Amino acid sequence: MALITSQPKHPLLNQITTVHCAIPRLNKTVIGLGSFTNNVKTIKVCNFNSNPRKFTLQNHNFITYNNNKKPITAANAAFSSEPLVPPEQEQQEQGPLRNQRRILLSDVVVERERKVLFGRKWNSLDVGTAGVVLAMHVLSLFAPFQFNFHALCVALALYVVTGLFGITLSFHRNLSHRSFKLPKWLEYTFAYCGVLALQGNPIDWVSTHRYHHQFCDSERDPHSPTEGFWFSHMSWLFDTNSIIERCGETNNVGDLEKQSFYRFIRSSYIVHPLALGALLYAIGGFPFLVWGMGVRIVWVYHITWLVNSACHVWGNQSWNTKDLSRNNWWVALLAFGEGWHNNHHAFEYSARHGLEWWQLDMTWYVVRFLQAIGLATDVKLPSQSHKQKMAFN
Repeated sequence: MALITSQPKHPLLNQITTVHCAIPRLNKTVIGLGSFTNNVKTIKVCNFNSNPRKFTLQNHNFITYNNNKKPITAANAAFSSEPLVPPEQEQQEQGPLRNQRRILLSDVVVERERKVLFGRKWNSLDVGTAGVVLAMHVLSLFAPFQFNFHALCVALALYVVTGLFGITLSFHRNLSHRSFKLPKWLEYTFAYCGVLALQGNPIDWVSTHRYHHQFCDSERDPHSPTEGFWFSHMSWLFDTNSIIERCGETNNVGDLEKQSFYRFIRSSYIVHPLALGALLYAIGGFPFLVWGMGVRIVWVYHITWLVNSACHVWGNQSWNTKDLSRNNWWVALLAFGEGWHNNHHAFEYSARHGLEWWQLDMTWYVVRFLQAIGLATDVKLPSQSHKQKMAFN
């Protein structure tokens, strides 16, 4: 998600951008949530008296990855091809891995913490992106001193317009995953709402998100908490070269690049949020600018980013997605249903993320309404057979 413009090109990377397979993880341990088979394994252990004895090893709700990058559970750990070693010896053998740490209140391990702010060279796009983010946060600091009821209403209205219609419905479910079809005039209208969220133009936003699903929680994921919580939350935005090095050029959005509307938005992207800011200032002065731009943009920023960070760290897994995606109810409330993230990773194409009746999904309700009045067509939902395939045994 480039906040300013497209990612810089690098001709040397054209040789590798057709690779579309996930890269395996390093020889490190990752722990995620889940439930597995009900088999109870019996293993044989020799004690100091050399008399064999048996005990049962029950299942536990966690996954580990052995040094061959193959997932193993507590129930079949004893039958792994690798010998079991005491924790102290394993820690010594792993060397640098002993410095790994778990994220607070989570079982997710930071495998390779990435430092973005210091110790590297920043390019102009990095500086511009960080400048925009910083400027919006600074502008929002004026909110307590510029508060009025009309300014608050403007912020709430734009929160829905840019957050729900723009990001979750358009950029994410419609453009990134093609979960449903809209008439072009309505598709472009919703996409323009997303442009006003100041999270980047549709082509770059969709490209990064598609790469996230393609390489989820691997070394090539643009934003995984295995490289640090804050990296997955926001600091990955400030290292645009990293995305090119991991994923290559934005060659996965041909469906958008062939449309002149999205090419125009990419070339003129920054003008549109600035025009909105000028309009708000002309209508309501500095309070409208502070609340309609600063507060609202920062609010939608962090809600969107929580889907990348919190929903891969805290919550539960209902489906065997083989990644760290979680269902997180409080993110779902803030992000119009996007917090049912494990559901989404299990069924990326689904227009509905809150699959249970009690899983609030405001974006789905809007899609369902558009379908009812004939504007949304080809609405995709997971089949029962696909649910059975993705369920934990």
